[in-house]
Amino acid sequence: MVTNRMGRVAPTIVAALLATSLVGCGAATKGAPAESAETAEAAVSQETIEETEASFEEATQDGGQEEVSEDATTSRAFVTTSLDSMVSDGAIDTTDLFTERDLQQEADLSDAVYLTVESGQDLVITEEGVYVLSGTAEGATVTVNVDSAEKVQLVLDGLSITNVDSPAIYVISADKVFVTTTEGSQNALSVTWTFVADGDTNTDAVIFSKDDLVLNGLGTLTISSTDNGITSKDDLKVTGGTLAITSQGDALEANDSIRIAGGTLGITTSKDGLHAENDEDDTLGYVYVCGGTISIEAGDDGIQGTTVVQIDGGTISVNAGEAIEGTYVQVNGGDLNLSAWDDGINASWKSQSVGDPTIDIRGGNIVITMAQGDTDALDSNGYLYVSGGTVDITAQFAFDFEYGAEYTGGTIYVNGQQVSEITESMMMGGPGGMMGGGPGGGMGPGGW
Repeated sequence: MVTNRMGRVAPTIVAALLATSLVGCGAATKGAPAESAETAEAAVSQETIEETEASFEEATQDGGQEEVSEDATTSRAFVTTSLDSMVSDGAIDTTDLFTERDLQQEADLSDAVYLTVESGQDLVITEEGVYVLSGTAEGATVTVNVDSAEKVQLVLDGLSITNVDSPAIYVISADKVFVTTTEGSQNALSVTWTFVADGDTNTDAVIFSKDDLVLNGLGTLTISSTDNGITSKDDLKVTGGTLAITSQGDALEANDSIRIAGGTLGITTSKDGLHAENDEDDTLGYVYVCGGTISIEAGDDGIQGTTVVQIDGGTISVNAGEAIEGTYVQVNGGDLNLSAWDDGINASWKSQSVGDPTIDIRGGNIVITMAQGDTDALDSNGYLYVSGGTVDITAQFAFDFEYGAEYTGGTIYVNGQQVSEITESMMMGGPGGMMGGGPGGGMGPGGW
């Protein structure tokens, strides 16, 4: 058993705890969505692929092949996302969070199938491969239903879909699906009314995936939703492209993890900006950020992870009720500008597996501006550690912690004045704080 710096049981944030979230979970059982009398269904099968390849060969005869090959080479260009900010000794094991293909911002189009969406017609992809999607449609869903060991890449090249009650992109089964925007393209997906379930599946997002999902590219994708924006029931990664999301529910939601290494995200939501939570396994549900530019306007939490929220890099701006919330919140780098009307950064009892709630600031530049009233800039229902970085707080109450705090490095400003210690602002907990320790009240440290 490991003890922390204050002699109490340390949070069990080790590779073993999060190991299951670093690989894809089992895929859902394959099955085509129910047919509708109003919706024609066009299955993208091996036959379609062969027809496309034949058309491609015909179009590139008589000297055209050289030009196409050159374009294909360009499309395979490896546009890397810098992972220099990733730390190796943080709360999360960062060794295998992103694959090379996750970080490749242009798709290999040499064997791609080109499809145009049409109103009232679903496209059902049943074979592994790369599919370039374009066109404008209403009442159309692009469904991916392939073997659980197969990967599909959806390349959005001027795609616009508006639906009333169903996802624009729906992943029923796959190993992983990439949603990649082409350079300079403008793409828009929206759902305007109440989502209708697909059997036992509550499809409540404009892009809804039962399996791993990666968003990347060099273009723009605009999402508008009456519920969630983008949902993955496994891991959700963003490594490139521009995402603009407006949602009534969570903007980005995942069961196992949300991982962001690049791209530009602009989020406006009535609930959470980034939300990772697994109702069946509380060792899962973490948020990791090492790059990108993220701007969040949220009615509830800006960033929430059930287990861990770890920020190693990136530029993050949040205006929310609570800017960042998790059981263990660790900041190792990045530029954070946080505004909140409840807590700036809150470590609370969300996961029994993680241990005592902890805020652990080791680096980065953090600016926290709190609304007036019963609010806390740094609020931990357990421990508060600052060992590096710069923290600039404007608030009535700067610090709130239950078990203890240590200040061993870095620079802290409170209302314009540099401070040399962390002192308790509000004894017995602030808003939402636990009186006397863990859940249920009266519980001491590690009271489960």
